[in-house]
Amino acid sequence: MKNSKLILVLGFVSMISVAFGQDYAFKVLANKGTNEVKSGDSWQAIKTGASLQSVDEVRLSENAYLGLIHKSGKPLEVKEAGPHKVADLAAKVQGGGSSVLNKYTDFILSSNSAEAKKNRLSATGAVHRGLEDIKVFLPENQYSGVFSQKAIINWSAEKGGAPYVVTFKNMFDDELMKVETPESSVEVNLADPKFANESAILIEVRSKADPKVKSEQHLIKKLSAAEKEKVTKALGEIQGQVTEETALNKFIMAGFYEENKLYIDAITAYEEAIKMAPDVTTYKEAYDEFLLRNKLKTQE
Repeated sequence: MKNSKLILVLGFVSMISVAFGQDYAFKVLANKGTNEVKSGDSWQAIKTGASLQSVDEVRLSENAYLGLIHKSGKPLEVKEAGPHKVADLAAKVQGGGSSVLNKYTDFILSSNSAEAKKNRLSATGAVHRGLEDIKVFLPENQYSGVFSQKAIINWSAEKGGAPYVVTFKNMFDDELMKVETPESSVEVNLADPKFANESAILIEVRSKADPKVKSEQHLIKKLSAAEKEKVTKALGEIQGQVTEETALNKFIMAGFYEENKLYIDAITAYEEAIKMAPDVTTYKEAYDEFLLRNKLKTQE
């Protein structure tokens, strides 16, 4: 008799769970194109941040894109035009997920929500470096740590113009490397032998045409062994889900790095995501929002 009652209670709880939306399968992290979701009998436009239920169906237009995160924590890119049952998409990513990854995807969604943008626009007391002819998009010194071996440095110039000369120095002002580029960005390999014995590097950008036009010096520093171990441990909880080289995974990694105050690594991850999916505006808009909310650039 007791067993029969238990079965009835469990069955009732199961029905309640389904009724209250526990059948959630994916959240939409990125969206490009005229994409729709069919929930019930009607089709509606898919919005970034929306939840997709297992019983739903999605329909992608030509050259469209969806970046999804499964409830288990596994990312999935969908690019094939036409209808897709959400249950079939979920079957592709079942098993072996890391729920920890949801912490970072939730952070990405909340940071790019309409409410977050509204709060940023209404915030006051923004910190500005000085009146720079060349503005380098790097954080203040207390957030200048880098976990990865690669860093992408970007800037904008009010005067002078290309080509630019980027100078790298050590803390004693000795020149380590000089790079000339026609672009407004440069990729730095921190594993380069010239940087091998340096824990901190100073970076300055000048206009070659007018050397008086320059940026302030900015600091990049390698993490200490203890700091690196801490980040490595946190990364180990999600790395199995983001090892594939996709724009969506780079986007998620940008959220991971930002959450851990590794803004230079986040910049690199955003740049790589945009390079892999240049026509997905979600990544460009999120990158711009990241720079603004962390005061790495000012609203134009």
